[in-house]
Amino acid sequence: MPINLSGPTAGPRRWGRAQDRTVTDPYKRTKKLHEPTVCPQCGAVYHEGRWQWAERPAGAHEELCQACHRINDDFPAGIITLSGDFTKLHRDEILHIVRRQEANEKPEHPFNRIMKISDEMDRIIVTTTDIHLPRRIGEALKSAFDGEATFDYDQDGYFLRAEWRRDD
Repeated sequence: MPINLSGPTAGPRRWGRAQDRTVTDPYKRTKKLHEPTVCPQCGAVYHEGRWQWAERPAGAHEELCQACHRINDDFPAGIITLSGDFTKLHRDEILHIVRRQEANEKPEHPFNRIMKISDEMDRIIVTTTDIHLPRRIGEALKSAFDGEATFDYDQDGYFLRAEWRRDD
């Protein structure tokens, strides 16, 4: 019996931006690491082909993970700028949501980390080690407080510049 390929699942597989081979992340490894490997800085463990939070195995190799490498180089993959009158008045609530998004992501995705939170005049700038966390922060703030969120992905590189703003 022939298989019908004309349904909604027919067609090429859809990948996210992270799997797009034309988008290059200078911190992404091209070869697999020896297993197990531990990041000496944060303690993440490379096991079964991916980095994860686990107990350090005996005799593990040591290699800096991509997130720690980015942090050491001060080279973020994402930046989200939070601004507007509302931001000044509700700074603590906003930062609670920012940190909560990281706390939600980090257990399953060791590379989704906040690098730095900076207060600059009338805005807050959050830098991250990946492109997913700034988007989730912007979406969470929009959901919680409304405002306007914009996301601008670098055309050729692994970088996201996001903004969230609410004026009241």
